[in-house]
Amino acid sequence: MNSLSIKIWLASALVLMTVMVALPITGFAKADPKQQEITYRYLETFANVLSILQENYVEEIEAKEAIEGAINGLLLSLDPHSAYLKPENYRDFRNETNGSFTGIGIRITLEDGVITVIAPIADTPADRAGIKAHDKVIKIDGEPTKGKTPFDAVKIMRGPQGTEVTLSIYRDGWESSRDFTMRRSEIPLLSVKSLLLKPGFGYLRISNFQRNTTNELTAHIEELQKTSTLRGLILDLRNNPGGLLDQAVSVSDLFLEEGLIVYTRGRNKDQDLTFEAKANNTLDRFPLVLLVNEGTASASEIVAGAVQDHRRGVIVGTNTFGKGSVQSIIPLNDGAGLKMTTAHYYTPSGRTIQVTGITPDVTVKSQNAILAKADESNNLNSTREADLENHFSSQTEGSEAGADDDALSAEASERLSNDNQLQAAFDILTSLALYAAYDSETVEPVSN
Repeated sequence: MNSLSIKIWLASALVLMTVMVALPITGFAKADPKQQEITYRYLETFANVLSILQENYVEEIEAKEAIEGAINGLLLSLDPHSAYLKPENYRDFRNETNGSFTGIGIRITLEDGVITVIAPIADTPADRAGIKAHDKVIKIDGEPTKGKTPFDAVKIMRGPQGTEVTLSIYRDGWESSRDFTMRRSEIPLLSVKSLLLKPGFGYLRISNFQRNTTNELTAHIEELQKTSTLRGLILDLRNNPGGLLDQAVSVSDLFLEEGLIVYTRGRNKDQDLTFEAKANNTLDRFPLVLLVNEGTASASEIVAGAVQDHRRGVIVGTNTFGKGSVQSIIPLNDGAGLKMTTAHYYTPSGRTIQVTGITPDVTVKSQNAILAKADESNNLNSTREADLENHFSSQTEGSEAGADDDALSAEASERLSNDNQLQAAFDILTSLALYAAYDSETVEPVSN
């Protein structure tokens, strides 16, 4: 073996040893000694191949790039979610889970070798442009994505705030790809938004699970409760691509008094974890409806699965994405990181979410505003009492005509009219709240 090969072999071995050293520190099992011997033998083969390529290939080959490519190839051969994070990618990843970043607001993975959308983050350029879960990203600014890792694609999609990026998207049912041009913006630090639909009925939307999501959610609920006593709550997890496992667990814990939330099973026993609900600060005093769709993935599926299995709320929408694997991030000595799948997670009843996803209790397919308006126009010929000449006016005993303390807010009315899934969730929620009110009261029979 010549001097160059020795250097390459040492570099390759260093990568392997860095990972092996990091694993026990973070609770992972050491590799079997026999497997280590085999690994080092093939590392030498790899070093020899790389040495021959460097000396004879038609173009000059950089050892660093070749080794990083080999690592990426190794991880891509395992599953679409494991990845080697270069130092700059690892920094971006940490910034993203901590809060904000500049881009278009899209989470992607690799499906059958193609960059595929997990979900657009709610209220971001990608969401407003109409990007959907399972869309295939064929090109970015005219550059084909074939052969690129998700982190390569993310790096291209991000850029200075205010600049534009164009994605060529293929969607099932389309004859060819279509271009979506979006202006990059800062993806906000806050992951929770809220709205009081009408007195007693709140709406909460979690766009992704970041480090402060549970605290944000609690603060929003407290603000809603200051306005009026909550009689029901809608938790919107549509197009929520997931995030941090511990935040999914703590959000679920807010609504569950006791019992299992989620458990994981891995190759090693120390990766088998269980997460249980605690009775502290449980929000179990009102009905709950969860909205989900094909962009509801990973951490958000954990919440939906826990609520469904404990019959704490009603799941409304369409079948979720089906990402039921746990990724652990291992920091490496050079500032890079290794993201690898270490376990699968299961709902309290033992269901796997991988591929199958969460099936809603009530299936409601989404219709866009154009279809909704078309449906309204088709009903123009229907006649109601209010359309008849000289109809009786509406009169309510004991109150002034038109007075309604229980009316929808203007923003709520607009959202409900343009979002049939939200409207269905609201109808179910108000029915549940009405039933709960009757159930909690003693109703005396009327005497003749």
